[in-house]
Amino acid sequence: MKRLAVLAVLLLLPGLLAVLTRHDPGPTRYITDDRGRALFLHGFNTSGSAKGDPEHLPWITEDDVRTEYDLMGTNFVRFLVQWQALEPARGVYDEEYLDAVAERVDWYAERGHHVLLDMHQDLYGRHTSPEEHSGNGAPAWATHNDGLPVESRDMWELVYLEPGVMRSFDHFWNTTGAHPGLMDDYAAAWRHLAARFADHPAVIGYDLMNEPFGGSLQGPDFEAGPLAELYRRCLTRIREVDQDTWVFVEGQAVGVNWGFPSALPYLTDPRDGEPRIVYAPHAYPLPMDLGRSYEGDSRETVDTSIRIWSDSVRVTAERLEAPIVLGEFGLDMSGPGAGDYVRRMLEETESMATGRAYWSNDHDGWGPWADEDLTPGPLVEVMSRAYPRAVAGRPVEVSYDAAGFRLRFTERDGVSGPTEIHLPAHAFPDHELTVDAPAGWTSDWDEERRILYVDIPRHGAGTEYAITVVPA
Repeated sequence: MKRLAVLAVLLLLPGLLAVLTRHDPGPTRYITDDRGRALFLHGFNTSGSAKGDPEHLPWITEDDVRTEYDLMGTNFVRFLVQWQALEPARGVYDEEYLDAVAERVDWYAERGHHVLLDMHQDLYGRHTSPEEHSGNGAPAWATHNDGLPVESRDMWELVYLEPGVMRSFDHFWNTTGAHPGLMDDYAAAWRHLAARFADHPAVIGYDLMNEPFGGSLQGPDFEAGPLAELYRRCLTRIREVDQDTWVFVEGQAVGVNWGFPSALPYLTDPRDGEPRIVYAPHAYPLPMDLGRSYEGDSRETVDTSIRIWSDSVRVTAERLEAPIVLGEFGLDMSGPGAGDYVRRMLEETESMATGRAYWSNDHDGWGPWADEDLTPGPLVEVMSRAYPRAVAGRPVEVSYDAAGFRLRFTERDGVSGPTEIHLPAHAFPDHELTVDAPAGWTSDWDEERRILYVDIPRHGAGTEYAITVVPA
């Protein structure tokens, strides 16, 4: 891991210095629904267990989805799928696997979740070594390590530096020139997946590749080169069958996850109408990735890292002209200051007016559950917080603390429907609502789903409204 850190610093320090001296970002953009409302996405990755599952599926059942919603009010899931499961043989797609994915997507749809299908990979795939001891993602037929070794490591990230893993990535990105068709195969797989889910009302997006790694090609040369080219090919193939779903892109994992800026270039969306591309970075602040906790003197260092990460993300999103959704963040909840760190990241995403997906909802020390019976662990109360599910305008301020929930937004043309606010039962056993708006607004409360609907008549673009909810 330390070797990866040094590599990132050497490659990306010039870009970091540019962030620290940059101008303020331009207007924030938002994912919107069919009514034009800005959507706030709050939920989990589902799930790390899919990486090692023989069927490549997460551990969840329909009852588990219901429990997650009832305890934490989530409206978003980043659902892991894998290329090796989708296309076990070249050009042959596993429809039974897609049926199983669709069944689970339906479970989330029943609870009103937005589903992001994430083509997940770590260490390229298990087939980089004969023992299949590390990684997930790519099928055997798409893996070419040229017989180079891949040793297992106690710190799994170091396996990225193994010769066989590096060579497998180099072949995929066509750095070697020996297997030029692999990126096209990958884009074709995305076309097949998108064709299957294009009309599913719960599927909000496609995350094209989890934590891309460039092999021997790193930094701007990788992101502006083969990574951007892969994204263009995937966008082209997806838009052949799906014009509406949002497409999520990530920068390279090394460095960018820690707060260094990405070099991804602007990507043209070939759909009819306004582009629907989302920047979906991950956040693992470098001090914590190197073992520091969120307490004492290191807390200030981590906070500084988070602020740098936030500025870097805004710079990239401005260049991409894209909304932001934090695709992964989290840590072992048994560590000191863990709950405060997660709360800090939730507040940061709210200040950025962006969505977030915690990693992950598994039964390990990172997840919300104390055991496989879904006994709530310490993460449940932290993730169970008031947030705006949908805002009927342009959000200006979102904040939540012990005193209550506050939202300010301005009216935009072409928006209809109410603003929706989730209010957790532990913080709002009952509530009082104040709306700073001209007369005529109405509200409705769904006790079972813990959603407050506030409908404000339109008074002209740019009009500002404020909603405050406090415990009664």
